[in-house]
Amino acid sequence: MKVLLVEDDPLHAAFLRDAVGQALPEVSQILTADNGREGEVMARRGVGAVVMDLQMKERNGIDAARTIWSERPETRILFWSNYADEAYLRGLSRIVPHGSPYGYVLKTAPVQRLHLAMRAVLVEGQVLVDREIHRLQQRQSRPAHALSESEYTVLLDMALGLPDREIARRRGMSERTVQNRLLSLYDKLAVDLPGEGAPAINKRVRAVACALSSGALNAEALRIAEREMRDWLLARPAESQAGSIRSR
Repeated sequence: MKVLLVEDDPLHAAFLRDAVGQALPEVSQILTADNGREGEVMARRGVGAVVMDLQMKERNGIDAARTIWSERPETRILFWSNYADEAYLRGLSRIVPHGSPYGYVLKTAPVQRLHLAMRAVLVEGQVLVDREIHRLQQRQSRPAHALSESEYTVLLDMALGLPDREIARRRGMSERTVQNRLLSLYDKLAVDLPGEGAPAINKRVRAVACALSSGALNAEALRIAEREMRDWLLARPAESQAGSIRSR
């Protein structure tokens, strides 16, 4: 069994190597990569198990995992991260192939928990998310305030600056539906300033600020969303031209 460790911090990489040796005695070879881009290349060497940092300077873990899974969807990936943001978990849930085992454990977790996560995900093929992540999320947001996937996509598009009409066009919604999603977002994110005599605010801008503050959005989620929006915008002229040809 081969295991690939993708971690840009040398001390953390050494710690992971020791952890694999202790938790997975059946491993015959440990490969290492310093960043997500190198991890993508190394994963093509017949590796079926990966431990991946999320935040790296050269290609982050989400982008690297997306590439690895697109080529080898059966790959088992355990993400090892300092971050418990809701945005990271949403980003992962959107790219995991159906039925693919994966896990998410915090770097602050006890080493025994890391060992259990390694065996559960990389050997037994389970889906495992560190319970401490769920605890942190519960402290940050009540269940009644959790955003649905539809609300989250509208939030992303709004953060990117798209008006209601373009959000509706991109997401296949009516403008009224988009506006209803926005009203729900404003309520769940508590965008209104407290207290009597509070100044009037731009609710769209305030909603993005509240989402960033709560961890519902983060810089990585916005960067990925920006790239996806650019791809969508580039594809639109081709779609329009195809529609024009069909109408002749």
